[in-house]
Amino acid sequence: MRYVSIDILRTFAIVLMVLVHFLENLAGAVWTPAGFGAPLFTFLAGVSYRLWVNAQEAKGKDDSEISRVTARRGVFLFVLGFAFNVLIWLPGDTFNWDVLTLIGTAFFVLNVARNLPPAAPLVMAAATFALAPVLREMTDYHSYWPDTHFDPDWTLYDLLVGYLACGYFPLFPWLAYPLVGYVAGRAFFAGGPGEEPPTGRTALIGAGMLGLALACVALRRFAPDLFGVWVLRGWTMFPPSVEYVIGTIGFALLTFSLVHRWVDPRAESLEGTRLLAIASVFSKYSLSIYVLHHVVHLWPLWVYGVIAGSEPTEFWMKAMPVWATLPLAAVFLIASYFLFRWMDRTGRGGIEGWLRRV
Repeated sequence: MRYVSIDILRTFAIVLMVLVHFLENLAGAVWTPAGFGAPLFTFLAGVSYRLWVNAQEAKGKDDSEISRVTARRGVFLFVLGFAFNVLIWLPGDTFNWDVLTLIGTAFFVLNVARNLPPAAPLVMAAATFALAPVLREMTDYHSYWPDTHFDPDWTLYDLLVGYLACGYFPLFPWLAYPLVGYVAGRAFFAGGPGEEPPTGRTALIGAGMLGLALACVALRRFAPDLFGVWVLRGWTMFPPSVEYVIGTIGFALLTFSLVHRWVDPRAESLEGTRLLAIASVFSKYSLSIYVLHHVVHLWPLWVYGVIAGSEPTEFWMKAMPVWATLPLAAVFLIASYFLFRWMDRTGRGGIEGWLRRV
């Protein structure tokens, strides 16, 4: 069963990531809402996994079969992440640990978490959140980011450090998002007949977390210097500060609760509307759009750099002015809608089709 709320939120997340990446990679501009897309996207990965498990159990699939399929999909996404890094970001960034390798790993973690006591995923999420700043201090995070991007040596130690703590999307703390999403999916979609999901309580929790994070950002200048080592480091995505993680998880819980409460009961009235048509296409093909938009806006930069006789990355983050990037992103999103609507109508599954087949 598809939920309109999830389609709308996933569409919001992928559109936001497209806009942010066009701005950053073509013009070097940082947009204030930039850090909300990936957290919501990974949170929804956990929600969707819970819904998929519900569907498999309803079909009578046994636990071992669910585990096997989960493992195959996790491997697929993990390998796809490496292929994405090599083909999109060039071989030098093979081990930058992007969203795809994170979600691939999350499948294995969620497969374990679903057979543990109900509180276990939250404990695991809290542990990844709490240990993240400790691991960053132990491994000297900033030494791996000499020029605003992750640059490790190709040694086993550096690869593990990047994967666990210092890459773009390391397991600590980013595993917290799919784990919390999984818990939310279980609470909202695994209740008995007539049982109301805890939208009100969850929305209050989310609003409280977001408010706490914003208060910490506002009060940071009044805190003793010692606090700046571990907490109260401001709103930063790289590294993901304590305030950032609390705030973005809160944002995900708040928006998920409210959109589910307001939209899903009215799903029938949205049938046939343009909003639902767009959200359905973008949500269903979000993984394909994520990969494709990198191809569309990064490959021309690399090719032009080579033609110009310089390094392929010579024009990265300085190819054009800010004002030109958003119209390009809008053109890409419009073209993507028609492309993937045609693919949906003709039964072409995209990357999501490959994932379902494994």
